[in-house]
Amino acid sequence: MQPISICVIAKNEEKHMDTFLSRIVQHTKGYPVEIILADTGSTDATKEIASRYPVKIFDFPWINDFSAARNFSVSQASNDWILVLDCDEYLEEFDMKSVQHFMLAYPKYMGAICIRSYFTKGRYESVSNDYIDRLFDRRYYHFTAIVHEHLEPLDGSSELNRFVIPISARHSGYDLTEEELKKKAARNNPLLLQMLKENPNDPYLYYQLGQGANFVNDAETACKYYAKALEFNVDPRAIYVRNMVVSYGYALLELKRYDEALLFENIYDDFDSSADFVFLMGLIYLRTGNYLKAMAEFLKATTFETAQVDGANSYLAYYNMGAINEVLGNTKDAVALYQKCGDFSLAQERLTLLVPSKDTSTTEQEDTHES
Repeated sequence: MQPISICVIAKNEEKHMDTFLSRIVQHTKGYPVEIILADTGSTDATKEIASRYPVKIFDFPWINDFSAARNFSVSQASNDWILVLDCDEYLEEFDMKSVQHFMLAYPKYMGAICIRSYFTKGRYESVSNDYIDRLFDRRYYHFTAIVHEHLEPLDGSSELNRFVIPISARHSGYDLTEEELKKKAARNNPLLLQMLKENPNDPYLYYQLGQGANFVNDAETACKYYAKALEFNVDPRAIYVRNMVVSYGYALLELKRYDEALLFENIYDDFDSSADFVFLMGLIYLRTGNYLKAMAEFLKATTFETAQVDGANSYLAYYNMGAINEVLGNTKDAVALYQKCGDFSLAQERLTLLVPSKDTSTTEQEDTHES
């Protein structure tokens, strides 16, 4: 069996360390796995907690370069196959037998794992599923970029081959207070701006700046950066471009810039293979009062097998269709659609009001979405 080194960088992560490491030990018990921790200057109990587990701990002075820290941790590994995790990513699934199959069948590929990011939005929790390249053979790949680091081939080629592997982790790194989010942005933005100064024509950097603004609820700034990124000749098939377009649409809706959001009709054919984009178009039509078009888009969204945002292809789409029917006075249809939402709390609230009393009055519903 091919051994794997799990490589981690950390600084002041004591609140995550016990759960993070215990999950790794639990899911990899009996398999040839080692854990490498590169500490970049912790002043709390991070290293003390880590020392209670089978972890090899190394110190790496922080030099404002995430790739440098990542590559250092990789260099300390005993094995060539590397799995990279962050301390706020708790393993939920690790199918070692399937992973071994992929490693043997595709030795020069990268493995994308599912990072499930949890956000609290109002009265309910939302989940975003991102597939990120984290498993690789260090003889073929290394990390680049001082922030929002990513894997690139060591031979300088532009060809990136990947497979999706059955490893998933729960990510809590964005479910933070406003103050914590601002602190995170304050750390990353200067590094992004430094990179932008060196590469002013890189749309990916504008995308990341937009994402940073989004995380601190600055939709105006986010839109500015997204718009700038889209001035370049971007590939609509690129994952970050697809994510950016959806995030841009939500930011426009938040700012009530509906006329601009409706212009997304012009790029519909480039992005309608995504449940998240189709769901977004449903929201745009809903906000602009075109209920028939909104219904069509929400219904189309339910035909997709997967979505980045949990529910965009299922309960969130059914909820909004139910809300439209309720507004139009079609209470029976609204109830049937709310019942398709499972245990989604907002749908359950509507059912509690509608089913016992048989109330057919119309109540305007707030559409539900994720950015």
